[in-house]
Amino acid sequence: MSGRSGLFWDAVDGRSPLPRAAATLGLEFIDADVDNGTIRLAFNATEDFTNPTGNVLGAFLAAMLYDTVGPALLATLQPDQFQSTMELKVSFLRPVRPGRLLGNGRVVHRVGDIAHLEASLSDSDDMVIATASATARVIPLSGAGTAA
Repeated sequence: MSGRSGLFWDAVDGRSPLPRAAATLGLEFIDADVDNGTIRLAFNATEDFTNPTGNVLGAFLAAMLYDTVGPALLATLQPDQFQSTMELKVSFLRPVRPGRLLGNGRVVHRVGDIAHLEASLSDSDDMVIATASATARVIPLSGAGTAA
């Protein structure tokens, strides 16, 4: 599919399984523009993700945003590189019921091994329900065992 390799692209192209957390969130790769540092993903928010009022719990939305900003950077890296998230800020804009949610992420700025990232999560009506910004460090894959 992509012609690229590395942990991220191997999972996208089916050469390795999705990470368990991504699979739990129902992550589906839609597309990526490596040159522009953007990515589009979908998630399946199930009834298991809801709070007592029937809305998707914010922690699951944050996890989906986390799994959007990280891959936005991962898609641009070399096969021997990974990323370690240094901070993540999430803003919840409106409640959302279970269903398919779309994540759009992008690399805002990268200098050396530090990258600033952002993402948004939208519902099936294309309403933005949550946003995130993050800072990450590009690390050698051999050091990925200590990554967040």
